[in-house]
Amino acid sequence: MNLTQYQVDAFTQRPFEGNPAAVVPLEQWLDDALMQTIANENNLSETAFFVPEDDGFGLRWFTPEAEVDLCGHATLASAHVLFEHMNYPHPSIRFSTRSGDLVVERRGDRLAMDFPAQPTQPCDCPDELVRGLGITPVAVEKRVDYLAVLETEAQVRALEPDLSELKKLDCRGIMATAPGDTKDFVSRFFAPSVGIAEDPVTGSAHCQLAPYWAKRLSKNTLAARQISKRGGDVDCELKGDRMTLVGSAVTVIKSELLL
Repeated sequence: MNLTQYQVDAFTQRPFEGNPAAVVPLEQWLDDALMQTIANENNLSETAFFVPEDDGFGLRWFTPEAEVDLCGHATLASAHVLFEHMNYPHPSIRFSTRSGDLVVERRGDRLAMDFPAQPTQPCDCPDELVRGLGITPVAVEKRVDYLAVLETEAQVRALEPDLSELKKLDCRGIMATAPGDTKDFVSRFFAPSVGIAEDPVTGSAHCQLAPYWAKRLSKNTLAARQISKRGGDVDCELKGDRMTLVGSAVTVIKSELLL
């Protein structure tokens, strides 16, 4: 069995920036263990698989170590593959996922994703979080991930986390965030518990980050940048319990899986 696989850099307009995801179009689902093995072999933060389903597509995401409930950049990458390489004829795509239906529509040369907003709640600051980040946040909140608020963009950039401490936390990942120098806010995302030391650009994390900053800044349209080494831009629009993440994507590799 031979399968076509695309590697797409998401949340960027330039190759070798943003967040790379592998995308594997399927006619029917592979065995779960095989999809996990392919993701492990790719060793990217996410490998996405989709199959035709009713009037849309079923979509699943795998890190090198586990299947996850929500992934923004691999959803963006999957829509990019359908629009750019598979001649998908409609202006929007509906994906059925473990987090419900997600719709991606074309906006010129960018893609807009309709995602659930995931507001965080204030919580106590675990000792492991302080030891892991090497700094005491000015505020800590949690939903799916821990949200650690720092004072400045420079502090976020300077982090050299102790991943062994962060891995002890009961969460998927840790978001470190601060007001941006040129953006509304910046962030970095660490997820050692699912095999990702630092994710370059994390769409799903912005489902938690954007509600926090929307409330703090009293605005529902926000420009964000994830300041990892590769870096990437995410525009966020809050709409009640839903939100839109807007970004670009570019294909860098088209390959064949020989199974």
